Amino acid sequence: MRIVLAAAAALLLSATAAFAGEEVMASRIGNTTVTTDASGMSSKIYYEADHTFTGLANDQELAGTWQLKGSQVCLTFTSAPPPGYPATICTPVSAANVGDSWTSGPFTVQLLEGRQ
Repeated sequence: MRIVLAAAAALLLSATAAFAGEEVMASRIGNTTVTTDASGMSSKIYYEADHTFTGLANDQELAGTWQLKGSQVCLTFTSAPPPGYPATICTPVSAANVGDSWTSGPFTVQLLEGRQ
């Protein structure tokens, strides 16, 4: 009986951890994530629950997919990436609330309410 309970507890914890991983992105869905790199280039990213994103960097439209890899969010561009960027960018990710600003890797990030 103990083995069954331990197995059920382990399964529940791993399911909770998987959900918590996706939860880190929940506040970004339906809102605007503004990233600014060291050169001052700003991008607006719009994350979708289906793991796609769209955005705008200067006048360039962006599109692609996102996925969590451990404590990082990785963006893979299906459009041309912004000048000087690789086809996939991974940066540290943490939970944020609308209105928060923080640093993530080489970027300053701000989470704005709605699509702006």
